[in-house]
Amino acid sequence: MLVNQSEDCRLLEKLREDSIESFNTLYDKYWQTVYVSALKRLKNQHQAQDITQDIFANLWLRREEQQIENLPAYLYSAVRNRVLNVFEREQRYIPIEQLLFARPHPQNNPADTLILQNELQNRYESLVGSLPSQRKMIFRKYYEEGRSTQEIASQLSLSRKTVQNQLGRAASFLRTRLSQLFFF
Repeated sequence: MLVNQSEDCRLLEKLREDSIESFNTLYDKYWQTVYVSALKRLKNQHQAQDITQDIFANLWLRREEQQIENLPAYLYSAVRNRVLNVFEREQRYIPIEQLLFARPHPQNNPADTLILQNELQNRYESLVGSLPSQRKMIFRKYYEEGRSTQEIASQLSLSRKTVQNQLGRAASFLRTRLSQLFFF
């Protein structure tokens, strides 16, 4: 693997110098891996092809500004992010916020679902409670009270960007910690 990584680094360096040969070598080496990874997640050949082309086109177009140290990891992340974008556009996933605040109807859910919902809710409350006080307040106002970022910024005498940053950090923290409960 060390040989491949050093070869990739050499090719990426030449790519930054506009070497089409280096790009072609990297494309030939990784296009199938990228395509198969996208196809496994999407189950759609056309979308997987589009994502593969988009990733490599972006690699070429942004060649001078990107500092990639581990190309396979970069490509894996690029596929994951683009697949998530497709899912979001097609509404094929449920955002964690909807899972947290959806109330199951006991008569329509098996006991396992209710147990999981309660465990998720308890874990959520514990994690929100562990947030720094300002971040916790912003998070609760936005997700639990339904206030806009502009309203929160005005109430707390903060910039809207600060509120958005705090929300992003809180959501990322919760998403990471809560995802451990899901095994699907």
